[in-house]
Amino acid sequence: MISLHQVSKKYETPAGVFSALTSIDLEIAGGEFVGVVGKSGSGKSTLLNMIAGIDRPSAGAVTVAGTPLHDFSENKLAAWRGRNVGFVFQFFQLLPTLTAAENVMLPMDFGKSFPVRERRKRAQALLERVGVGRHADKLPATLSGGEQQRVAIARALANEPPLVLADEPTGNLDSITAGDILDLFRNMATQGTTVVIATHEADIARVIDRRIEISDGSLVRGQ
Repeated sequence: MISLHQVSKKYETPAGVFSALTSIDLEIAGGEFVGVVGKSGSGKSTLLNMIAGIDRPSAGAVTVAGTPLHDFSENKLAAWRGRNVGFVFQFFQLLPTLTAAENVMLPMDFGKSFPVRERRKRAQALLERVGVGRHADKLPATLSGGEQQRVAIARALANEPPLVLADEPTGNLDSITAGDILDLFRNMATQGTTVVIATHEADIARVIDRRIEISDGSLVRGQ
C-alpha cells in the first residue's frame, strides 16, 4: 500500500537548512495498523505529510497504492488525496460554524463521492459508528475533546478512503478516551483500512500491528 524509497525532506530556515527526514525507506502493507513513535520534532508529522501528499519530498520517491505521489501536480495530488486519504489532525480542525454532521459531509461535498441526497444519512451513520450520533446537530464548541476527535475520525472516513492517517490523535485526550480512540483505529484496520498513526504515546502496543520508531528524521526501528 505504502512505499517510501530514500525519502528526505529539507527546509530552508533563517538558521540554515533543517533536515526533517533523512533517507527514509519504508514499506507498509494494505490493512496494516502501524504506529510511528518518537519525540516531538523527531519527524513523525513530516513523515505522515509525505504519505498523504500534503508535502513533497526533497529527494526520493513516495508511492501509495501504486500511485507515484512525487510526480503529481498540486491539483492532481488534491484530487487523489480527497478520494484515497482520511487525515485525523491532533487539534481536530473542525469548522466551528458547521455542525458535527455538516463537518462530516464536507469531504463528500468537495469530492462529490456520494449523491447529495445520501450525504446527510451517511454522515449520521459514520457519527453513530464512532459513538457520537446523538451530537450530529451540535456545533464543535459544545462537544468535549474526545467527542470532537470522534467527529474528526468520522470526517476522515467520509469518502471511504483505503488509507487513514492520524497525527497525535490521542495527545489531548484523557487515558480512557484515548484508549477508545485507539480501539476505533484497530477496528478500522481489522476491516481492511490501512491505518498509520504518529504518536509519542508508549502504550499503543496492544492495538498496532507494527511499531516504527523515528529519531532526528531517521528510522531507528521497524524498517
